[in-house]
Amino acid sequence: MKLRKTIDKGEVYFIAEMSGNHGGSLGKALEIVRAAAEAGAHCLKTQTYTADTITINCDAEDFQTVKGGLWEGRTLHDLYEEAHTPWEWQLLIKEECEKFGMDFLSSVFDFSSVDYLEDLGVEAYKIASPELVDTPLIKYAASKQKTMIMSCGMASLREIEDAVGACLSVGNDDIVLLKCTSEYPAIYSDMNIKTICDMKERFPYTIGLSDHSMGYAVDVAAVALGAEVIEKHFCITRDDRTVDSAFSMSKQEFTDMVEQVENAKKAIGHVSYELTEKEVKGLDGRRSLYVVADIAEGEIRTPDNIRSIRPAYGLSPKYFNDVIGRKAKRNLAFGTPLSWQDVN
Repeated sequence: MKLRKTIDKGEVYFIAEMSGNHGGSLGKALEIVRAAAEAGAHCLKTQTYTADTITINCDAEDFQTVKGGLWEGRTLHDLYEEAHTPWEWQLLIKEECEKFGMDFLSSVFDFSSVDYLEDLGVEAYKIASPELVDTPLIKYAASKQKTMIMSCGMASLREIEDAVGACLSVGNDDIVLLKCTSEYPAIYSDMNIKTICDMKERFPYTIGLSDHSMGYAVDVAAVALGAEVIEKHFCITRDDRTVDSAFSMSKQEFTDMVEQVENAKKAIGHVSYELTEKEVKGLDGRRSLYVVADIAEGEIRTPDNIRSIRPAYGLSPKYFNDVIGRKAKRNLAFGTPLSWQDVN
């Protein structure tokens, strides 16, 4: 898996989440894999569930989607039946990822999905935000001793600690925690990504962001705050109407995000007060002390005939008060850089 190697190189690891954007078409799913690779993703993620492994087929009020939400008016079972990725596709998607040099990752939702993915030889497991409180599931997945990537949407600090504890209880400390706001799409003012800084202080694990907001401003900011993993829902174009396309990032947007995040990562760099090679070449552009009016030998130097101006071939401006009020040792023409020979 590229995750650790990428982070160890000081780079950001990008996950493209397919979710239900395949629209029920295997051909579209494989097309999304190729598009994600071309857009710069290190990893393509799916979700491994069926409507019956994630909920039950019930019309009671408890099993209706959130009022006012993106999927209002549907039952959970109906929504998940449309959105799920058929399990028989997973190996084909994984092989397509490998063909294009990408990692394959999938979210698990019950023990059977863990078992199925284990048989496929996956190298990591993803825990979605709603499943973060299912510590028996987390413990079972973590017991396979693979990387555990866990989204923390809707979770309290205690619940995050419990999820981490479930991993540690089976000897697995290969953990990635993703700050997440479980809104679709997420509103900027609700995201509080400064929490990433606190998470990095509290937990000795890789910290990243699972981002449901539109655009990539939040992702650039998250990297500036220390995020090392970015996960975004991915589609080729939002014109392809699917259950998740409304809040997904298009191929072009993902490409742009990768570029801008990588630029931000480069710009963050490290603490340094050393000059760059180009800055050294630009030192002549700083200010220095120059003769700005002809000065005769013996004439007093004043602010009227000596000034701090650009370029920097004269004495440093910090010596201005040392040279003012003293007699000139020789004639100094307008435009002459002041030197110690002229002062002493």
